[in-house]
Amino acid sequence: MSKRLDDLRAKLVKEGLDGLIVTRPDNQLYLSGFPGGEYLDATMLVSAEHAWISTDSRYYEEVKQRAKEFTLFEAGYDRNKVMGEFATTAKPKVMGFEMTHLTVATLKDWSKAARKAGFKLKPMAGLVEGQRMIKEPEEIAAIKRAVDLTDRAFAHLCAVIKVGDTEKQAAWIIEKYMRENGADKVAFNLIVAAGPNSALPHAMPGNRKIQRGEPIVVDIGCQIDHYNSDMTRTILLGQPDEQFKKVYDTVLRAQRAAAKKIKAGVKGKRADSFARAVIDKAGFGDQFGHGLGHGVGLAVHEGPRASKLSKDVYQSNMTLTLEPGIYIPGWGGVRIEDLVVIRENDVEILSQASKEPIIKI
Repeated sequence: MSKRLDDLRAKLVKEGLDGLIVTRPDNQLYLSGFPGGEYLDATMLVSAEHAWISTDSRYYEEVKQRAKEFTLFEAGYDRNKVMGEFATTAKPKVMGFEMTHLTVATLKDWSKAARKAGFKLKPMAGLVEGQRMIKEPEEIAAIKRAVDLTDRAFAHLCAVIKVGDTEKQAAWIIEKYMRENGADKVAFNLIVAAGPNSALPHAMPGNRKIQRGEPIVVDIGCQIDHYNSDMTRTILLGQPDEQFKKVYDTVLRAQRAAAKKIKAGVKGKRADSFARAVIDKAGFGDQFGHGLGHGVGLAVHEGPRASKLSKDVYQSNMTLTLEPGIYIPGWGGVRIEDLVVIRENDVEILSQASKEPIIKI
């Protein structure tokens, strides 16, 4: 963790900051080993010489065990007291804060506390997230474990799914398998969307029964040791019609085109265009509305991005999903997603689940 803190401190100098207040739980975990909580249960303050975690009694012992490079500030329920105490010790003039995470109410309280303590607050975005984009070997190893379990969970689904199962039942088959085979939890609300529902990119599994010959989008992932996976396959029970064949073939060719050309140095906007060009040429451009992909790590969606608007320039050891899709209202959709690691001259494709869409019944 010390190198991560050193890298952050170097960034603070470049940004003209005397410190940073970190509130995002995944950023806190990355810097300290302490996972924090979902509701601002902990506040982290980092300066050139000091690193504090302020939290309440629910987490005192956990901070002591996990965040050994940090000083524990026992805040109780007073979330503002740490500002004055830290200012007395570190004597900052300008402290950055994570503006994409903080609530207006908390910022109001902190601004008052900062004025009283004699320093200014400056909104910042992406300082820790920028570090997180380039994965360390142990991070990639954890992601690979999650990917492997995701592959196996999908294979299990394909072995037992049948006509008449509901989307909810299929999603539970996957989640149950993941939980029973080593996952800490699912990475997100799993998606099993059949028939017309598969035209909704982020459909929620419902009570619709899976029917013969319709597209079924299965978007799944799990978390192991805090790191996530993300993978999508589109399957069909029975025999496909010509529409399915055309759409599926287009999406698969688009994904392969992107995987073939992406490497370190490629820009996110350009990466998106590799897949989009194939879909546009096939006449489905209006049916591919989202970006090609995103990074995966401590968060399911993190940098870098692959989209029409992305300004990211890829570096070796970044992760990226390649997930082109075509969505036709009233009929359904097809999405195929692999998680890859960007290397100097190509990508390493982590997802190894079968892309054979036809499940024999």
